[in-house]
Amino acid sequence: MKSVSLKTLVQHCNRLLNIGGIEDWPGAVNGLQLENNGQVTRIAASVDATLSTARKAVEMGADLMVVHHGLFWNKTHPWTGHRYAFMRFMMDHNLAVYSAHLPLDLHDELGNNIQLCRALGVEKTKPFFHDRGSKLGQRFTKSIDRSTLVARLGNILGTPPILLAGGPERCRHIGVVTGGAGAELAIAAKEGVDTFITGEGPHWTHGLAEALGINVLYGGHYATETFGVKSLAENLSANFQLPWSFVDHPSGL
Repeated sequence: MKSVSLKTLVQHCNRLLNIGGIEDWPGAVNGLQLENNGQVTRIAASVDATLSTARKAVEMGADLMVVHHGLFWNKTHPWTGHRYAFMRFMMDHNLAVYSAHLPLDLHDELGNNIQLCRALGVEKTKPFFHDRGSKLGQRFTKSIDRSTLVARLGNILGTPPILLAGGPERCRHIGVVTGGAGAELAIAAKEGVDTFITGEGPHWTHGLAEALGINVLYGGHYATETFGVKSLAENLSANFQLPWSFVDHPSGL
């Protein structure tokens, strides 16, 4: 069975995703979050790092899990209770964890946003949605009926998106920011899109979408962010000839 050093894979990912050069949310930790014995034979890709996804990764025979939502978001908690059980499981099963949040959202080849645009059949896009020092999303120009776009997005994601129909029935300027960008509709509207595709947002964005005159398609936080980890795992597989699998564990959100 072929193995590649964990250090080599981490260095490749750090360079590819510019891990050290992208501002993220306070508390987010990008890069290697948990080591294993130093060798990798199989990769598991997962949106979230949880005990459930770790168990599935181990069942697949993985010793490296690449994730979008990692282990650390706030100050270090006491390693007790379920957190101790989670950490102990990963260490007992030699499972390393590598996390990439905003660096994987905005990557111009592997990122969640560009990959969702490609899935929609769009090749020509521009960076969009300036926040946290970067353009986090992608935008494109395409004349399409709103109902057709809703149906197409639903087919891609596997579930119909929630539509806030605050904008025109004919969409022309469409922006994509996967995940939880719904609370920042004003940024999307200010940058000139009439239709905004994201994962989720709070209840009050219904009225805001109408006030701003913008369509919003909520496709689900989880569903819109499966693309990046798959692309990253596929890139690692192609470069280092390691098998990989996707750990599908939908949150329903």
